[in-house]
Amino acid sequence: MRISLFIVGAFLCHTTLFGQQKITWKDLADVTFTEKFFPAYGEYFLYPSYGESVKKLENKQVVIRGYFLNIVPEENLYILSQKPMASCFFCGMAGPETAIEVQFKKKQSFKTDDILSISGTLKLNADDIEHFNYILTDCKVVRK
Repeated sequence: MRISLFIVGAFLCHTTLFGQQKITWKDLADVTFTEKFFPAYGEYFLYPSYGESVKKLENKQVVIRGYFLNIVPEENLYILSQKPMASCFFCGMAGPETAIEVQFKKKQSFKTDDILSISGTLKLNADDIEHFNYILTDCKVVRK
């Protein structure tokens, strides 16, 4: 009986640890942007065209490491960025492919520019300009 429990436990740990694909910011760079007019806002926004390698990641469990940006904490709006706040997408120092909206179930207490590895389900967002082009849902911090 103990051996059976050990085998089941080992399998579950293996599945949990290796069921997520580690990705890098380079993986998310397979995207091009064109300006598209959104009548509801009366403005042009960058519209993504995802490459095949990025499309294969959609709805997959992934892990990525980056800088935590606490943008609107009262609304639980958190970003994981390739670059720290001083040189991130918002400051005009990088493109939209260098930032991911991360959606946690609970409010987070990390500080801006904390370096974190975050796991979640990757969603590609081309049409809802209220959200980022990359979104991680059901996020968890991966601790070493």
